[in-house]
Amino acid sequence: MKKSHPLRRIVLAGAATVSGIVLLLTLKPSSDPAAASAEGTPQGQQSVAPQGSGGVQAAGGGDQTLTGDVVKTEYGNVQVRITVSGGKITSAAAVQAPTGGRSTEVSTNAVPKLNQAATAAGSADIDAVSGATYTSGGYKKSLQSALDKAGSSSATGGGSGGTTGGGSADASGSTGGSTGGGAAQAKTLTGTVVETDYGPVQVRITVAGGKVTKAEAVQSPSGGRSSQISGDAVPKLNQAAVAAGSADIDAVSGATYTSGGYKKSLQSALDQAGG
Repeated sequence: MKKSHPLRRIVLAGAATVSGIVLLLTLKPSSDPAAASAEGTPQGQQSVAPQGSGGVQAAGGGDQTLTGDVVKTEYGNVQVRITVSGGKITSAAAVQAPTGGRSTEVSTNAVPKLNQAATAAGSADIDAVSGATYTSGGYKKSLQSALDKAGSSSATGGGSGGTTGGGSADASGSTGGSTGGGAAQAKTLTGTVVETDYGPVQVRITVAGGKVTKAEAVQSPSGGRSSQISGDAVPKLNQAAVAAGSADIDAVSGATYTSGGYKKSLQSALDQAGG
């Protein structure tokens, strides 16, 4: 066949076309843009992985400060705030209390006693302060609502068991429990009411391991000058009772009657403990 024959040119042109197509197919990129985009998706999602369990743990391990409901009384509002740590009340404070005229004097005398009682009892099962019935009632209700927010009104553990009881029957039962369960079990004992020329005095103590760990006057003379004297003398008498571990404590200067009544009531509480 001659080189210039038309059929030869057609064959060569066809072969060249096929070769070009094969070459183009060979050079086509193997990666798929859609696939590449899909592979990038998980990286974007990873940055929004849920976090927060660490924050919950941190909150659970610290103190809780809880504020009770506002309770309206005939003399004004009462509201209590407590701090709970390790399942126990570590502090209690009245953020609202009746004020104005006689109410200011009553609140000044009653609130510190109620705060101490709440911390010692670890519950809202505390005695009313003499002469402050309405304030005490409002305090207990607000305290209970604060404890409810902590999840349990008995969130304070073993201490509350001792406070629910009073009298010699409880004292003897606690002594028996201490023999079997350890001498560190606390007992709360309330002395008799002692009448003085200026008003009744009554002392409550907590005994643990054979020692007085806490003392407080649940009743003391109040009204006029008596409130001022009690406010000064009672904290000193409480400290002296814990330090001495007995009723052999000195009278506070200027509070002879209150001191005498305190010592008698303290002795009666100690007698219930058997010491």
